[in-house]
Amino acid sequence: MQLHKRIIRSETTRSTLCWLAASYVRLIHATGHWRTKGGDLPAHYLTEGKPFIVAFWHQRLLMMPYTWRSVGGDRPFNMLISSHRDGEIISRTIAHFGPKTIAGSTGKDKGGAAALRQILKVLKAGEVVGMTPDGPRGPRMRASDGIIQAARMANVPIFPLTYSASNRKVLGSWDRFILPLPFSRGVYHWGDPIHVDRKLDAADIEAKRLELENALTKLTQETDSALGLKIIPPAGLGALPKQKRSAIAAGETGK
Repeated sequence: MQLHKRIIRSETTRSTLCWLAASYVRLIHATGHWRTKGGDLPAHYLTEGKPFIVAFWHQRLLMMPYTWRSVGGDRPFNMLISSHRDGEIISRTIAHFGPKTIAGSTGKDKGGAAALRQILKVLKAGEVVGMTPDGPRGPRMRASDGIIQAARMANVPIFPLTYSASNRKVLGSWDRFILPLPFSRGVYHWGDPIHVDRKLDAADIEAKRLELENALTKLTQETDSALGLKIIPPAGLGALPKQKRSAIAAGETGK
């Protein structure tokens, strides 16, 4: 068994790792200069008690608790987190900041159906759900249609969201995870909402999936560029299923 797998099996070690990770997030926020762009509309939704889904790439998970707070997010915020052991560490780290977590994914397995039911339940209750449409395993910055299905069934909009920090380390993980460094200039950046009609057929759902993917990638790359950072591209089309590659290629060529 690999050493890191043996380490995270220890309850004491997992608790310590989560505390250290949460402390690091607090350090990044406290030592940096952070501002919010595009937060007026989500703040208005919160004031009016309107539920919505927040979409952000998996690589931008770390600062999401503070991104939520930046628009006065005092209403319950739920984040969909993978139910495997690494997801448990993320979930317990996030819990230090108040958001609740929903274990699972929006896949088509039994666990995915249970997670979807919980997502719809909290949205119906007027709460907000955060989701990584490329998580938990990728491909990087390529959205699945699960988030579109959830928005369609709940009849709520999706707000793209990202953050960027002027000083950072990009890890070599599948998602190119962003690790901000202390004393950074940072931006929490909200995009325009994407509205999903209830009466969508399969082609419409794919079009909305691609709309979200493009909007979230553009928002993320523009935010990085504004801070003079190198752009992180999405995974190549070769990493995607054939049907999705064809749909993306058709959209990019205007066919």
